[in-house]
Amino acid sequence: MSHDRGDSPTPPSLADALSAAAQNSGFGKVAPGETPTAGALLGAMGGVRGIVESLLPGFVFVVVYAITQETLPSVLIPAAIAVLFVLVRLVTRTPVVPALVGLLGIAVSAALAIFSGDAKENFVLGFWLNGAYVVGLLVSLLARWPVIGIIVGLLRGEGTAWRADKAKYRIAFVTTVLWTCMFAARLAVQVPLYYADQTQLLGGAKLIMGLPLYAATLWVTWLLVRAVYAKGAAAASGPGVHG
Repeated sequence: MSHDRGDSPTPPSLADALSAAAQNSGFGKVAPGETPTAGALLGAMGGVRGIVESLLPGFVFVVVYAITQETLPSVLIPAAIAVLFVLVRLVTRTPVVPALVGLLGIAVSAALAIFSGDAKENFVLGFWLNGAYVVGLLVSLLARWPVIGIIVGLLRGEGTAWRADKAKYRIAFVTTVLWTCMFAARLAVQVPLYYADQTQLLGGAKLIMGLPLYAATLWVTWLLVRAVYAKGAAAASGPGVHG
């Protein structure tokens, strides 16, 4: 018996998968080449709900630890709040993955703190993640494939053409360095506080250097990328023809 393969769905290519991942990231909420807006930046952070889900558990940790100086309530109450976020998303039929990812991170961090008996261990996972980002970004720079350029290329559907444009490549390199510095700055500030047993200050530093610093870095990246892409679009259009 012969089989008609023409009706079989074509599996997505690696480029399609990477493009979809870029669209679903925070960068996918902003449009390179377009004028930055507060609304788009808010969307990149997950909206008001995303901001609350990102900041509230950490804020509660700092408050509870400042009051009790106890590890258990300081990590369990934020974990309970993260579970509540997941349940609310399930009930309201909104995408649950962001809340699940947040819950997983909080749960692992809480487990480290509980098993060690020291609240400051709640921050160790974040150190490893930031360190991994620094290493990954540095590798991309050394390989001359800056990550920001790859992401912008996927979002704009231009593949790797940006590497042949000196201005675009330069901005991709500079903005990737910017993100590397952001993650490195977190480690430079927070790791010394960890070893100095300054748990409350560490919690406050993580809050300030978390979503607010991410938003500021994304905004600057957007401005820089927009400048080079807007200039390229203007050059491509050329002078208008007047009759």
